[in-house]
Amino acid sequence: MSRAVRAVMDLAALRHNLRQVRRAAPAQRIIAVIKADAYGHGLLPVARALAEADVFGVACIEEALRLREAGIDTPILLLEGFFHADELPLIRRHQLQIVVHGEHQLAMLESLSTQTPSIPAWLKVDTGMHRLGFSAAALPAAWRRLRACPSIAPEPGLMTHLANADDCNDDATRRQLARFTAVRPSSSTAVSIANSAGILAWPDSHGDAVRPGIMLYGVSPMLGERGRQRGLRPVMSLHSELISVRRCKKGDAVGYGGSWVCPEDMPVGVAAMGYGDGYPRHAPSGTPLLVNGRRAALIGRVSMDMICIDLRGLPEAAVGDPVTLWGADLPAEEIAGHASTIAYELFCGLTSRVKKDYIDG
Repeated sequence: MSRAVRAVMDLAALRHNLRQVRRAAPAQRIIAVIKADAYGHGLLPVARALAEADVFGVACIEEALRLREAGIDTPILLLEGFFHADELPLIRRHQLQIVVHGEHQLAMLESLSTQTPSIPAWLKVDTGMHRLGFSAAALPAAWRRLRACPSIAPEPGLMTHLANADDCNDDATRRQLARFTAVRPSSSTAVSIANSAGILAWPDSHGDAVRPGIMLYGVSPMLGERGRQRGLRPVMSLHSELISVRRCKKGDAVGYGGSWVCPEDMPVGVAAMGYGDGYPRHAPSGTPLLVNGRRAALIGRVSMDMICIDLRGLPEAAVGDPVTLWGADLPAEEIAGHASTIAYELFCGLTSRVKKDYIDG
């Protein structure tokens, strides 16, 4: 092996996290969200590991077709629906489900000739996120039109998305739930509201189908929490190794711009990892990492291919020693906090040159 950068995915942890969803929402169907290459974890290996999910949620038809071409026959929901009418024959052929969130989609469905199979659909209502969906005032007419479309399967569902569910002290979620209840066409209409935060913190949002995303990958969606506080196990760990250890003098400036200066004579390590791999360039000095399983700190600016490490607490560190950027013993949420971002972005930001390895337990 040449450059040692790799991401290791623990499929047993992934299945454990799915069981945690089942435990929190035992009566609901689970729409496992595996869009964006399963949040950077690898679409096909993740889908196979989550075979017990009821439905897979993806963002677009390209993601759905990759699953179908790999022989995965689990129901698939297109969370952004369809973008152009030429997708509709593929949606039928591969028996995909759709979310209808706009007038333009309704118009395309109404122009579709009656064929089989019919398309299962969810109508999306905007209850306060103001991103996608019909307003409360527009919903009744949209609902009637969708139900009248001969191409749509009987009894569509109603869906919304929670904007502030990660904060238990924010009343916005209660207001969204109240608005949703007020526009639900009937008590028999299937509903899907809860994202990961809704599943964990807002049981009134569970409805008929829940849509776990980030919690499947071991990260808590709740503000100020980490996955282990919710019984979740991290799936991804990111690794490299030291490629240099050198003695620097007091006053030596480290890295581009000389933004970090050695306060004393000290060992400085260099690891093969940088923003070219997806490590956040804006991670500041002091961001933690592990060398030989022990904590050390990033120093200086992140380069495209390398980072520098303060090794004062690890005088025995040597070239070839393992470096962990995040993982089971260093939560991605902690790194994200230092880098002023979220774990979602860390995972999704991994580049194609990072080798993905899969283990099972």
